[in-house]
Amino acid sequence: MEATLPVVGAHIGTISQVFYERLFNAVPSLIDTFNQTNQANGDQQRALAGSVASFASLLVADTPVDIDAVMARIAAKHASLGVRAAHYEIVRTHLFASIVEVLGEAVTPEVASAWHEVYTLMANSLVEQETALYRQAGVEPGEVWRSTIVTEHEYDGAHAATLYLCAEDGSRLPGFLPGQYISVRMPLPGGGEQIRQYTVFPGRVPGEWAITVKRIPGGFLSPLLCDSVRPGHRLLVSPPFGSLVVDDGDEPLLLVSAGVGVTMTIAALRHLLDRGSTRSVDVVHVDRTPYEQPHRTELSTLVKALPDARSHVRYTEYDEIRGDGRSPLTDVPLPEHAQTYVCGPIPFMRSIRADLVASGVAPETIHYEAFAPGSWFGLEDVPTTVD
Repeated sequence: MEATLPVVGAHIGTISQVFYERLFNAVPSLIDTFNQTNQANGDQQRALAGSVASFASLLVADTPVDIDAVMARIAAKHASLGVRAAHYEIVRTHLFASIVEVLGEAVTPEVASAWHEVYTLMANSLVEQETALYRQAGVEPGEVWRSTIVTEHEYDGAHAATLYLCAEDGSRLPGFLPGQYISVRMPLPGGGEQIRQYTVFPGRVPGEWAITVKRIPGGFLSPLLCDSVRPGHRLLVSPPFGSLVVDDGDEPLLLVSAGVGVTMTIAALRHLLDRGSTRSVDVVHVDRTPYEQPHRTELSTLVKALPDARSHVRYTEYDEIRGDGRSPLTDVPLPEHAQTYVCGPIPFMRSIRADLVASGVAPETIHYEAFAPGSWFGLEDVPTTVD
């Protein structure tokens, strides 16, 4: 298997394209589970087979890697989509048929057996974790969808809207940890449906959820959520999932966000305030202009309410005018032993991570959330499109 990694890697794009054609021809109902934007631009095709190859690379790496942590990220995403154990056998059938079709005689019985073993290890790990996540959420495997009511819709900055959600029966929606997300499932005007993930944060009353959606030009769901959904509208949502959550330790916190990624920071600050935390917190947020910044007032209010918190907001339009190209972390003191959480577009997170590591920050203390396909294996070679 190790010897064939370069061969599989060199043909990932073709293998993935053949795989999705086979899969959707055999099981058309799965089309709605996958992001159509990422299908159209090829990101999804590259992600799945690439994830299997990346998992295999981790197994044979010279330096030990915490594979369970990587699998936890994927399992949470799958649980939010309602993935079942049976889906893995469907994927196995069409993925390995695609590998054989593309690589031909290079796939000897020994090679096929080795890659089946890799896939089995990966699938078993995910099924085990997803089963536990469903149990914790109090739902049957795959039965994640519940109807909620939009109680309020507010435009929040020039390109975003915040939706407040309550349970349809009037009960409190379940609690969640700061940094977790929910999936939203909506029908499309032309038929079919799509699912997207959004960081969840507390609403205005106990038991209410809130999400903020950035309008993506040409997107499938974000324009509908921003401009068509109104109070009284029913939305199908999943329970909160996500393994990347802000811990309750005593170390200083560095919360870095860009655009609508500020919702993770908002969730963390609300959590700290509710707990009466005295942790040292530095908040760095980047937006193009104040007019485009979601949660601008709330961010300032929360930082002022915490006893040891500071805010560093950067507007990149002014940087473009000055032409100085400064890093968002310029002039921000980096607390020793801080835990850093980053949320925003992939290029932004990649840049922030590089700046932090170059400044001597330990990579294992830098945590990030990204909903782009394949982003669980690192920030170096992941897609950049999320809608």
